[in-house]
Amino acid sequence: MHLTITFWRSAGERSIRAAASAMLALLGTGMLNILQIDWTGLLSVGLGAALVSFLTSIAASEIGDKGTTSIIRAGK
Repeated sequence: MHLTITFWRSAGERSIRAAASAMLALLGTGMLNILQIDWTGLLSVGLGAALVSFLTSIAASEIGDKGTTSIIRAGK
């Protein structure tokens, strides 16, 4: 496994983006009153999405181009 600094940065960025997307999607389902939001549930969904994204990045490091978080091989 060739896990470089670039890999870890990319995996972290993807995890943060996945968490933010999941939490925004949940907020968009009608939880618009900021005082009545179930923050524990919202954060749980975000952390779950981040974990799945991070594990996918690690799995992809051996499938796509070595040392990247992508499953697709570039230019081959």
